[in-house]
Amino acid sequence: MKGLKTAVITAAILGCSLTAAAADQSDAEQQFVTDWQAKGVDSEMLHHALSKAQKQQKIIDSITRPWEAKPWYQYRKLFLTEERLAAGTQFWQENKSTLEAAYERFGVEPEIIVAIIGVETYYGRHKGTWSVLDALYTLGFHYPPRQSFFRKELGYFLQLAQEQNWQLDEPKGSYAGAMGWGQFIPSSYLAYAVDFDDDGKRDLFNNKADAIGSVANYFARHKWQAGQPVTTKVDVADAIKVKPLLWNGKKLSHSSAKLNDAGVQLGGINADKLGLLALDISADSKQHFVVHPNFYAITRYNHSPLYAMAVWQFSQQLKQAQATP
Repeated sequence: MKGLKTAVITAAILGCSLTAAAADQSDAEQQFVTDWQAKGVDSEMLHHALSKAQKQQKIIDSITRPWEAKPWYQYRKLFLTEERLAAGTQFWQENKSTLEAAYERFGVEPEIIVAIIGVETYYGRHKGTWSVLDALYTLGFHYPPRQSFFRKELGYFLQLAQEQNWQLDEPKGSYAGAMGWGQFIPSSYLAYAVDFDDDGKRDLFNNKADAIGSVANYFARHKWQAGQPVTTKVDVADAIKVKPLLWNGKKLSHSSAKLNDAGVQLGGINADKLGLLALDISADSKQHFVVHPNFYAITRYNHSPLYAMAVWQFSQQLKQAQATP
């Protein structure tokens, strides 16, 4: 009898908890509707989106184990392959005039654009199969660590859908809601996508010219400097001593003098905005790099230093391959 009473009490508590959670969810969704109505998104679209969107547990599982959690010596093997290099070289040749036009207009070298598209979607082969609506709804309303960010991205997505006249279940992308050849999240699509072929649409899903121009525009707007350094390998006198100086992802702030004083062997580098990076090149060995403002610009596309290093090294492989007869 005592066990039955305990079970009844437990069920009642659980029922109350579920009711409270449902109420919180409803309140959050209503606030979302109110906020984005005020920003010009149609009320009917907002309600339709929330009724149509579905929570996908696999999306939450994916975001909790990103590739960037791997050490560098494993991560780089995912992207710096002969197959991807061959595909990138072909993409460059097929889109050479567009890449040159993007360089002329935005000052971003072709190899950087080609590397980004190659790392992001393998030249359109892997643009993502998740419903963008489901991805952003799942992370915006069921993933507390970053729900504020993804809830905003859901709002931006609905702004885009309204602007582009999309069917809500039509756009497909990554588990984080990134879309198209260059994997732009909705806020970036709104802010940086360009109609590079002047056909009246900003289409990052099917139009390679728009994708190329938009990647270039993104980099230009994040202060990419053509022809300037990105990373430099360096040696350090004492890895323990320089550990407090390792880059934390924020704007670069170390001077050459400061790094020199800490025993970083700069080999003539003289600048005021530098960062220091240590990457695992094997299970028991690290390589140090000085990173420059252009490296920081790559991390505005994806904040991971591993990603930025993969893009940079791949870009240099592409440039060399393009120059080889």
